[in-house]
Formats: sequence, C-alpha cells, structure tokens
Amino acid sequence: MTCAEFEILYCDYVDGLLRDPEKTALEQHLSACAACTELARDIDGAVAFIGRAEKVEPPAELLTRILHDIPAPKVKPERRSWFRKIVGGVTDTVLQPRFAMGMAMTMLSFAMLVKFTGIRPRPIRPADLDPAKIWVTLDDRAHRTWDRAVKYYDNMRLVIEVQSRLKEWSEQDQEQRRLQQQKESAPKERKK
Repeated sequence: MTCAEFEILYCDYVDGLLRDPEKTALEQHLSACAACTELARDIDGAVAFIGRAEKVEPPAELLTRILHDIPAPKVKPERRSWFRKIVGGVTDTVLQPRFAMGMAMTMLSFAMLVKFTGIRPRPIRPADLDPAKIWVTLDDRAHRTWDRAVKYYDNMRLVIEVQSRLKEWSEQDQEQRRLQQQKESAPKERKK
C-alpha cells in the first residue's frame, strides 16, 4: 500500500467501514511508515477533539424554515403536448430569476440612456422595425453627434482665440496708455 492509498482509506478505517483485507494492509502500512503513523496520530487527535464537542440542538424555527424551503417532490410527471415540450423548455429557462433581473436591468439602462440623451420616445410603427431604416437612422445620429462634437470643438477654439486676442489688445491698450501718461508726466516734471 502506498501513502496516497493510506490517506484515502484511513477515514474509512476510523469509521470502521473497511473490509478485512484492506484493514490488515492499512495496519501493516501504518506500522511500517513513520509519516503515515504521524498523520494517523493527527487525525485521531482531531477526531477525539471533535468528539468532545457538545451536541447542539438547532432552533425549532430553523427546522421549520428548512422544511418550508425544500421544494416538494413531483409525484407524477406532467404530460406536455409537443408544442409545450418545444416552447416550454425555452420559457422555463428564460423565466429564471437571473434572466428576469437581467432583463429588468437592461430595460432600466435603456430607460436611463433615453432620459439622459434627450431622446423623446414615440410609438413604434411596423415601418420603424425595418433593419435598413434602423441602420440609416443610427448612421444619421452618429454623424450628427460627430458633427456636433467637431462644431463644439471648433467653436471652443474660436472662442479661446478671440479671448486671447482681446486680452492681447487690452494689454497693448493699457501699455499705450501707460506710455502716454509717462510722456505727459515727463514734460511736467521737467518744468518743475
């Protein structure tokens, strides 16, 4: 017997579930291998420690909740029509809570996008569901959004350039006024 086999079978040995040939092979390996003897001593100590622990009675309401939450076994299989067999499997999968929550979160996300982007919803007509029309509309919206962004950027560049020119002109104007005041004050100081 190898040490790996010993580790696998020792739990059954402690529980008294081994047959005689396996039991004798395990005991022989236990007497010959020092590492497995130490492992067995550790396992026996752990089992003895757990055996000294008090038995705890679960609260009555816990047992009631567990029994209440366990689904009742189906007594008789439900007979379904061929249509229910095909469609029922899909609907059973889709109606799981995780899919329902996923759909709810998707709808919430789309509602938030519609609200914050300023899109005004209107009733959908069958003509609106034409894939070519949807593609043209999305392409048009994308180009308009891009054009707005470029226009905004260009306008910001223009505004910044106008502001910087105005600032330069006001600084030049102030400099000219200061020079003119110095010229006017220079003859007055000479006269004194």
